[in-house]
Amino acid sequence: MATSSLPKLPLTSSSSSSNSFKPPTNPSMLQLHTQKQEQGKSLIRRDLLLKGVSFSLLHFVLKSPPPSQARDVDVGSFLPPSPSDPSFVLFKATSKDTPALRAGNVAPYQFVLPPTWKQLRIANILSGNYCQPKCAEPWIEVKFEDEKQGKIQVVASPLIRLTNKPNATIEEIGSPDKLIASLGPFVTGNTLDPDELIETSVEKVGDQTYYKYVLETPYALTGTHNLAKATAKGNTVVLFVASANDKQWQTSQKTLQTIVDSFQV
Repeated sequence: MATSSLPKLPLTSSSSSSNSFKPPTNPSMLQLHTQKQEQGKSLIRRDLLLKGVSFSLLHFVLKSPPPSQARDVDVGSFLPPSPSDPSFVLFKATSKDTPALRAGNVAPYQFVLPPTWKQLRIANILSGNYCQPKCAEPWIEVKFEDEKQGKIQVVASPLIRLTNKPNATIEEIGSPDKLIASLGPFVTGNTLDPDELIETSVEKVGDQTYYKYVLETPYALTGTHNLAKATAKGNTVVLFVASANDKQWQTSQKTLQTIVDSFQV
């Protein structure tokens, strides 16, 4: 399954409970226990070989440790410090990161994050991998999260979904209100009521125009507070969303605003 590229993550064996099986300590019983284990492995080996299983897979089945869950790592362990603020790290998306970037369907983008955040894996069906380079519906580029501060995601939408004009600027697509009315469900995860839009603004960085939003979304799946920033480039509209629940918002509002402000395409 294709997902956003991540650094190799360390694996940790799941902790055993107090009721887990313990081998016998008596020497004779231990020897008998070992013999039964080897007999069991022999039976597994014979059964797998009869079914045509390769020796490499057989070695994996018999020698590999019990399945364990990958533990996410802090982005500070693999992303460089932000030149503008060393207390943050800088994520610069490249063709190695997402299917759309590899297909040339999205312009590279960047933003800063606190070093304690973690990058999340994205399911193939949500990543747009199955439909590149001509996706008809929006897809998720990357996602990051911190349980105490909130989460962010980059959503890309094909321009044709919003306008018939090729390579349209975001101003040519429409007003900030019109754009968020179309993309709002991808901010909230479900629906967006016009009353939930608290503030809009327009930011110009060089030749690129960004629409910025503050939303109070009590029924959103993403969180009760959402900040968003959108722009258009090439054949794609890129939407950056930072979300938080009430508890996260109380302590992390400024951090989330800094993250959103840093987003550039």
